[in-house]
Amino acid sequence: MVKTDNRGDAPVVIVTGATASGKSGLALALAEAFGGVVINADSMQVYRELSILTARPTAPMLARAPHRLYGVLAGGERCSAGRWRALALAQIEACHAAGQLPVVVGGTGLYLRALQDGLNAVPEVPAALRAAARALHDDLGGARFHAALGARDPVMAARLRPSDTQRLIRAWEVLEATGRSLAAWQAAEAPDTPPLRFRTLVCLPPRADLYAACDARFLAMIAAGALDEVRALNALGLDPSLPIMKALGVAELSRHLAGAQSLEAAIARAQQATRNYAKRQMTWLRTQVSWDGARAPMLVEQYSESLHSDIFSDIRRFVLTGQGGSD
Repeated sequence: MVKTDNRGDAPVVIVTGATASGKSGLALALAEAFGGVVINADSMQVYRELSILTARPTAPMLARAPHRLYGVLAGGERCSAGRWRALALAQIEACHAAGQLPVVVGGTGLYLRALQDGLNAVPEVPAALRAAARALHDDLGGARFHAALGARDPVMAARLRPSDTQRLIRAWEVLEATGRSLAAWQAAEAPDTPPLRFRTLVCLPPRADLYAACDARFLAMIAAGALDEVRALNALGLDPSLPIMKALGVAELSRHLAGAQSLEAAIARAQQATRNYAKRQMTWLRTQVSWDGARAPMLVEQYSESLHSDIFSDIRRFVLTGQGGSD
């Protein structure tokens, strides 16, 4: 049974790290050891059409412990941090009601920050304004759209690159809808957060090991049928701007399927894109996660069963006494 502390805060374990860092295996081991439930915090694993290419848990893994929020949305939908947070909080509440430990696992930093710190209440943007912002971006292109945003909202433009398509459009549409910079909304006081306490484990293996794991895993995905998965996805005729179409490997394998490049070239480019993504995740984890004070995470440089004793002792202390988590 999970234990609340003297304020009534209930425990949640977070396992995060770069792609291919071993975090899913660690989360599963924790769920098995503590009678827990694995809750997905990966922005691509929520979509049902890509199980291989997003490295969703396999059938044997699913049989070892309950898993939630995997493949729960159609690829034609958009999952925002706010939408995911609402889904995750419902699952966490269900876990605690059943006396189970929620083990949230994923590398989407925005999701994890939203879970722990809440989200600012940015008003809903009308669909017509969202469509207009996207159309303007399509017409101008990334560089000119970025410059146009800079003329109206220099604070947000300074935070974003011309290649940050989704974030640029979001900044523009919020400005259009509210007359206020997204930066101002983000700086406003966040809403109340639920009575939860968190213990975070960060998987950060050495860079060379992580890159090798990324390369090997993509080859395994190809062997498991990733090409057929992308072929089926493309057959749906989805809007190219949808998040699922930005999943690692989709663009590269799609070009191969269209005859634009060899499979070898597609694999090499997808592996490079994956390594680049892993590098950005590592940078985020080192710079955006608090490594001091009560919320300092436990660093797992190279997850293996030999570390179970130290990790399990830390989590057992956190669950039973509340020590080790955030205050």
